[in-house]
Amino acid sequence: MGVDRFDEVHDVVVVGSGAAGSAAALAAHQAGRDVLVVEKCGEHEAGGNTRVSGGGWWVNSDPDRARTFLRALNGPFPVADDVVDVWARETALISGWLEELGADVAMSSDYHTEPEYLAVEGSDCYAGMDTIAGRMGNALLYDFLKSALTRRGIEIRFGTPAVRLIVDDGEVAGIEVRGADGPRRIGARGGVVLATGGFQADPAMVRDYLRVEEHVLWGSPAATGDGHKMAQAVGADLWHMGNMMTITGVRGDDSQGHYLALWNAHNYLWVGDDGRRFMDETADPFHGHILRAGSYELFPLRPFYLIFDEQMRTAGPLSPAPDILPVGWNLLMNGSLWSTDNSAEIEKGWIERADSPAELADLIGVDADTLEHTVARYNAACASGRDEHFGRTPEKLGPVIEAPFHALRITPLLGWTNGGPRRDGRARVLDTRGEVIDGLYAAGEISSTYSWRKDGGFHIGDALAFGRVAGRDAATRA
Repeated sequence: MGVDRFDEVHDVVVVGSGAAGSAAALAAHQAGRDVLVVEKCGEHEAGGNTRVSGGGWWVNSDPDRARTFLRALNGPFPVADDVVDVWARETALISGWLEELGADVAMSSDYHTEPEYLAVEGSDCYAGMDTIAGRMGNALLYDFLKSALTRRGIEIRFGTPAVRLIVDDGEVAGIEVRGADGPRRIGARGGVVLATGGFQADPAMVRDYLRVEEHVLWGSPAATGDGHKMAQAVGADLWHMGNMMTITGVRGDDSQGHYLALWNAHNYLWVGDDGRRFMDETADPFHGHILRAGSYELFPLRPFYLIFDEQMRTAGPLSPAPDILPVGWNLLMNGSLWSTDNSAEIEKGWIERADSPAELADLIGVDADTLEHTVARYNAACASGRDEHFGRTPEKLGPVIEAPFHALRITPLLGWTNGGPRRDGRARVLDTRGEVIDGLYAAGEISSTYSWRKDGGFHIGDALAFGRVAGRDAATRA
């Protein structure tokens, strides 16, 4: 296909302006190539999950041990050796690269100071989490990357969704976009890098691949699987589409959710729609997984109820304020704050309140005798200091005894999806026969390395690492 068939031609075209897309564009530019970034959102909503994330990347102090750590975390769902090798090497280079770009890199002293999976072989490579200026969230990483692109004259074309990959003679030669001036065909001499994020904002894909019937969004509402669909249309294979990160959430006024963080007290229990407890409510949430019955599993996958008493209600907000944890779309983009004493959420009807567990059961549609018995048995465990059923530790057994009693519907808060187009260690997308689709790359959440468990700062680290790899490799083809 000749260049006359395109409205414009660049060396490398990157789709998406989050961590992966920005890293790809910067790496290609460093290689001396002409780069264009196209972004479906307007300037004030762009950046995907990177914009509302903690913005930190894990510090890899030993690439050899990192290989062991990743393989152990992936467990029965391995990824190819070349992917493991490149991930282990490139994640160790992130901080130095960002410093070369002018970033003020410093280690977080408050979050992810050690690995969550401390007992997993290879975890000794995890030396903490670096951030911009040592601070979490508040779009600090996104703002730095955007400014780095701007300073280098790399165009970010906002409000320009990509709709189709253009294939010529068996390789991806460009992309079709829809912008303010209508459709345009943009050629890419070196290749197209898909960095379009996940598919958590597409309810059909969530149901089909994740089997989650009801969820609310933690991050960008623009994560509708656009890149997945474009890649599939040109023959891309898929990997670990069932892996994700959900956390405990509360449905807000729209499709966005609030993070439920029970940090202030322990006077609560969880019950299902049958009114019964079903697990140790205080089990550590390791980025979408919990340890239950001796193995790790995705959690949560379905809604349930938080039952708590007045002690818990007055202990502090159930969802952290932005001065504590400045992450999430609702906090940073919508300015939706949880009240400090949970009273506003009671007034809104999100939290039900009653003088007894039996009355509370009637309000939430749970069998009253069952809930009353469940609360009584839980309080007995608190009194004895021993949870015979689920092994909740004695120091976290807070009785639910002080009226009024409260119930809050908990809904899976879907933060990240991990699966997407299968790629190799050079970030090249592979087809269903395992062959490279020339000219097509993927990096970031659209094609995360993580087939199962992941630790703190892993998502951003993966995006920056393979974004750089994709940008460099595409630059060599230009």
